[in-house]
Amino acid sequence: MNVKIIATNRKARHNYLLLETFEAGLVLQGSEIKSIRAGHISIKQAYVRVDGEEAWLLEAHIAPYEQASRYNHEPTRPRKLLLNKKEIYKLWDEVRRKGTTVIPTKVYLKNGRAKVEIALARGKKLHDKRQSIAERDAQRQVEREMRQSGY
Repeated sequence: MNVKIIATNRKARHNYLLLETFEAGLVLQGSEIKSIRAGHISIKQAYVRVDGEEAWLLEAHIAPYEQASRYNHEPTRPRKLLLNKKEIYKLWDEVRRKGTTVIPTKVYLKNGRAKVEIALARGKKLHDKRQSIAERDAQRQVEREMRQSGY
C-alpha cells in the first residue's frame, strides 16, 4: 500500500482524547487534489459536522492551485466526506452526546487518492493535558536511562 502523509493535526492529541479513528475519502475538485498533492493544505482549524445522512469537512484550508487560473476552487469550502452509512450513524449518535466531537487528525494520499483520518474525540481539561505531558516526560526519562545502561 502506497501511503504519503500530507498534513497532520499535531494539536489534536494535545487538546483531545481520541476515542476512535475512521478513514474517509474526500469529494474534491481537480484543482484541489493538485494542491493537496503539492502539500498546500492545513487542517489546524478544521472540524467535521455530521448530520443524519452525511459528514462534511469544514474550515480545512486548501490553497488555490496556481495553474488553475479561473477554474480554481474556494479555499475553505465545505467538502463532503465519504464514509459508510454505519460509520456516519455511529458518528452522529456519538456527537449528539455532550462533550464529544469529530476532528480530522491527518490527510494523506493512499494509492493516489486523498484520504482524511478523522477521530471521535473528547476535549481534555487543563489537568488532563498536564498529566499527559508528565507521562510523556517520564517515558522519555525511562528510555534515556535504558539507553545509558546499555539495554
